Amino acid sequence: MDKEKLVRISISLSESLLTQFDDMLDERQFDSRSQAVSDMIHQQLTEHRKNVGEEVMAGTINLVYDHSVPNLQKQIAELQYKYIDEVISSLNVNLTHTNTLSVILVQGPGAKLKRIADEMISRRGIITGKMLLSTAIIPPVHPLPPLDLDSIGN
Repeated sequence: MDKEKLVRISISLSESLLTQFDDMLDERQFDSRSQAVSDMIHQQLTEHRKNVGEEVMAGTINLVYDHSVPNLQKQIAELQYKYIDEVISSLNVNLTHTNTLSVILVQGPGAKLKRIADEMISRRGIITGKMLLSTAIIPPVHPLPPLDLDSIGN
């Protein structure tokens, strides 16, 4: 893969904002201001695409829920099946005797993934939920290819 051409830009910041920025760079151990600014711009573009775009993205829907709420686990499983083209995998970890962490790996158009996450997060019994998306960094599997019935058994 060829490296993308870098372009130099100039920005103006107040002295106090620059001081806070440099402090954050030290805390997060960025190599340079350019690396940090590039990372922040990338995060904002990803957030923008998630909300408005049809670009295929990959990420996780993270849920912490009370598994003692009747039918909640079944509802979450049914939603994963309903969106089988977008749900790649899931992992469940029991945190306490009543709380479970579910990490659901998803891939698909950003706007659709947001709708799926909202549908899951809004269920009664979900304690907290958040979707984290990035660009499509896993091999694309969305949507599932159509089943070729003629090739089965040959």
